[in-house]
Amino acid sequence: MSVLLIYTMENIIKEKLNEIERRENIKILHCVESGSRAWGFASPDSDYDVRFIYVRPKEYYLRLDKTRDVIEWQLDDTLDINGWDIQKALRLLHKSNPTLFEWNSSPIIYKTTEEWTEISNVIKEFFVEKSGLYHYLSTAKSNYRVYLRGEIVKYKKYFYVLRPILACNWILAEGTPPPMLFSELMDKYLDENLKSDVKKLLDIKINTPEISEGKRFGKINDYIDNNIEKIETILKNMPTKKTQPWEKLNYIFTSLVLR
Repeated sequence: MSVLLIYTMENIIKEKLNEIERRENIKILHCVESGSRAWGFASPDSDYDVRFIYVRPKEYYLRLDKTRDVIEWQLDDTLDINGWDIQKALRLLHKSNPTLFEWNSSPIIYKTTEEWTEISNVIKEFFVEKSGLYHYLSTAKSNYRVYLRGEIVKYKKYFYVLRPILACNWILAEGTPPPMLFSELMDKYLDENLKSDVKKLLDIKINTPEISEGKRFGKINDYIDNNIEKIETILKNMPTKKTQPWEKLNYIFTSLVLR
């Protein structure tokens, strides 16, 4: 991927965001890359997974009729753009939805605001380790079951299993939301004897099309099996953490809508 193309796509995405703000009468508070590009292992033909949080004028939130809380703007081979209303986002944050923590820590930011900085300052307070573990473990298990059990596997799917497993190990060790970059997770929590195989897979993933297939990596499959079993055992005995009160999120929401 050339620097010129990346620069051009970033400009196109920012123009799309301006168009969305005009047509939808919203303010975008924060917009990031959320997929393989943000994880650090995009293929040559990976699309751009653009995600944003927005706020509407206060009148919108005072209506009696039910209103949509998502904007699905574009989905094609190159761009996948959609966003969440701030009300939806804050309600999900109260439930410790892992998506919000990922968007908040994405290394690729297309737009952000002072308002989002205020939200970002309190986000980690709502992180619940058990919720994060359930989310990442479920993601790992579903991708593993469907794509990596045969003799011939889709290589890119290893990262949709390994990253969530490493994210679980991060949560267990650190008690905080895991970082987005796969390299950061790998360097800290992947077994040393697997790193050479995973680096081979990374090279394949980054330099070949998304559909690349080949023989499975037995050592990596064994690692996945062992970690899934370990994390499941820990989860069974993990107490449920009490959720944070609503006051801070209510204050953030009303401040945004009424300013």
